[in-house]
Amino acid sequence: MSSPSDHPDARSLDALYRVASLLGKTEEPGDALHGILGTLVEVFGAVSGSVSLLNPDTGRLEIEVQRGLPDDNDDLALRLGQGVTGWVAFHGRPQLVPDVTADPRYIPVRSDVRCEMAAPMLGPGGQVLGVINLDSDRLNGFPDRDYQLFIRLTEEATAVIQRLWSLNQLRGKARQFESLIGIGQSLVTKLEPQELFDTITRGARLITQTQACALYLFESVHGTVRLASLNSHGPMDTPAGDLPVGSCLVSAPIQTRRQVEFANVQSPEFLDVVDLPRHPGLRSVLATPLIYEHEVLGVLTVFTGEIHRFNNDERRLLGALASLGAVALQNSRLYARVFQSEASLRKNEQLTTLGLLAAEIAHEIRNPLTVIKLLFGYLGLDFPEGDPRRTDVRVIGEKIDQLEAIVTRVLTFAKAPSSLHSRWSVHDIVEDTIVLIRLKLAQSKIQLRYEPPLRPLVVDVHKGQLQQVLLNLLINATQAMPEGGTITLRCHAETREQGGEFVAIDVADTGTGIPEALRERIFDSFLSGRSDGTGLGLAIAKRILLSHHGDITLLETSPAGTTLRITLPLAKH
Repeated sequence: MSSPSDHPDARSLDALYRVASLLGKTEEPGDALHGILGTLVEVFGAVSGSVSLLNPDTGRLEIEVQRGLPDDNDDLALRLGQGVTGWVAFHGRPQLVPDVTADPRYIPVRSDVRCEMAAPMLGPGGQVLGVINLDSDRLNGFPDRDYQLFIRLTEEATAVIQRLWSLNQLRGKARQFESLIGIGQSLVTKLEPQELFDTITRGARLITQTQACALYLFESVHGTVRLASLNSHGPMDTPAGDLPVGSCLVSAPIQTRRQVEFANVQSPEFLDVVDLPRHPGLRSVLATPLIYEHEVLGVLTVFTGEIHRFNNDERRLLGALASLGAVALQNSRLYARVFQSEASLRKNEQLTTLGLLAAEIAHEIRNPLTVIKLLFGYLGLDFPEGDPRRTDVRVIGEKIDQLEAIVTRVLTFAKAPSSLHSRWSVHDIVEDTIVLIRLKLAQSKIQLRYEPPLRPLVVDVHKGQLQQVLLNLLINATQAMPEGGTITLRCHAETREQGGEFVAIDVADTGTGIPEALRERIFDSFLSGRSDGTGLGLAIAKRILLSHHGDITLLETSPAGTTLRITLPLAKH
């Protein structure tokens, strides 16, 4: 008596269940393929079998898993149309070969094989993904009902594998996007050029899993590129210096502003290309331009160690990283300019300091000098001709006049020429100053909040000096918050009882506050709460504002923070 499992329907259902259940037992396609092939070999009593997948890069069928075949067949790769397996892949139709010795297509892989059946693994739209083969050591070893069941099981197995491939692809994409986000966050913090370049190439090689990655910077004025960074598996000969674009691989993405793929850079046509890293292990290349606001800044290239066709996901990932890199590169360049601007402002501050100190000294000298001159004249020292004292009196008088002239020139020089004063929007001056300081604030983990005025406010000022004041206050606030914090800038108009409209600019921080012992004297010269400070910043700021008929005051300070207020008269219509 036969058991229920021997019945064709029960056998089919059992086999289908065993194949379908692999979906819930493993997340790895490789493990599922081993399980599928093992199940099929067992169900049909095959002596050997294999699952071959189509390699899209080479266009060949490569054995992924096998059972019962000699080990030297593991690297077997068939062209489409070659052998029974290649025929099935080429035509997309299953085949049953009752006697392999009578079929010229058969390629012997095992001497005892007499019968073979093969079925294609078909994806969406009938695309051939691979082929499953089973071998029997008996003529007509697979009856027709087995052949039909095998075709059905291959379809089910393909569905299982496709599902696992999709899940793995989604997981891989998630990991890649996580990596991309992490790289993007890292790029934001990199302002030093070389550190930035190396982060880009290291990140690109990581997310694409390639052999090497190179970043070339493009100089449009001179029509040249130069290698900025190379990240590779092992040492490589790299080009140095400025290279003419016309003889470079990266000229194509620069000119087209699109990604360009090169199948094999080891072919003779690339021998004269000057920007290629020279290494026999490099094959396919994907070159992606770094573009910021329609300007090509450079080209990011990744190299594979074998012939490879870059898929859409790889292209999109590298394109996204190139976009992030372009923004980061532009930020780095802006930071360099800001640093230069800040240095220039600092230099202006130093010059202003010298001028104000000189003016202060000159002012202190002028008063006693005036007294000396008056007293000298009052003495009426008049000595007769021939008396040497007469010459001394004349020389003393000349030197007093000379000193007075010097003091006058110093005081005149220290004054900001009125011709440099002009009408400016307070909002524009504040925003321009924020641009200068924003990267420093980001580095210091400080958030800047700006509350603009409710209406346009115009002042008649020396723009550079007012920016100097604002920059000084912002830098002081930053130094008061070494662990980070918040700076709030508020602008509003106010009317004073004594008449006239003023603009008030409040600079508030969340630092530790000003020590009580220093609060009454924070605007005095050479007063500083820091060991590295000059104590001149606030004193200069106050003098600049007073020269503009404005002022600066300490509104409040506590362990929760400090607020300083700048006031300036509004320009009259």
